[in-house]
Amino acid sequence: MYNETAKNIRESLRADCSQCIGLCCTALNLIASSDFAINKPAGSPCVNLQSNYRCHIHAHLREEGFKGCTVFDCLGAGQVVSQVTFKGQSWRDDLEIRARMFQVFPIMEQIHEMIAYAAEALSYELPQNLSEKLNVQLKELQNLTKHDADHLLSLAIVVHRFPLNGLLSETSNYIRGRLIHRISGNKKAKEYNHERVNWIGKNLSGQNLQAVNLRGAYLIAADMKNADFRGADFIGADLRDADLGGANLSTSMFLTQMQMNSAKGDEKTLLPSYIQRPFHWIA
Repeated sequence: MYNETAKNIRESLRADCSQCIGLCCTALNLIASSDFAINKPAGSPCVNLQSNYRCHIHAHLREEGFKGCTVFDCLGAGQVVSQVTFKGQSWRDDLEIRARMFQVFPIMEQIHEMIAYAAEALSYELPQNLSEKLNVQLKELQNLTKHDADHLLSLAIVVHRFPLNGLLSETSNYIRGRLIHRISGNKKAKEYNHERVNWIGKNLSGQNLQAVNLRGAYLIAADMKNADFRGADFIGADLRDADLGGANLSTSMFLTQMQMNSAKGDEKTLLPSYIQRPFHWIA
């Protein structure tokens, strides 16, 4: 697979609410907190969902206490479940369809997340053997999105996630290793490993953190203004309320839209091409 093709696949994984029937507003469980103003059980429509499947307060979600809604991103899973898996049927029309649709949605969301990671990995210059393995995984995942509800509900997601995780780690180590060698010469790669580190509230402002491994790191409310994160691996990192104003994440690895939506930033924050600048950063 050509790198440009993989890059296009990654960039195409964006939600199109006009083709979805409000699945994130119905299928998911909401717990009253600083992120959600109400309790809403899974499978129950949000009180703000209108008959046209649009949110009544979409333009004012944060002001109305629904910050969590502005963070969520399904990577396009909603429109696929709505238009492909259930062929345009609505959960409002049939109780059986309703239950199955709400069960399928989080499964499709996970599949899309894995597709996003696999496609991003293939966008890098990798050894042929690694690229071939990733390409096999990507095609398998893409094929899963075409299956019917019964097949999707029978999936053991871990069977697909486990081998992909190994390939993503291999990709990260290869890409970051080359960058580490270029910027640090003989400095040991382990000195760049901060996997699952607890940097909650830490002052990282202006630091050079190129090529660091921040997988699963706790970066909640960290001051990361003007820091350099080129080549850093962010899989699973918790970036809630982290301040990324002016930070360089232009070539950071495995960032997601949800991570950026949960963080703070500004017009000077440099992002990968597949990440949209959250509207609340510049609002």
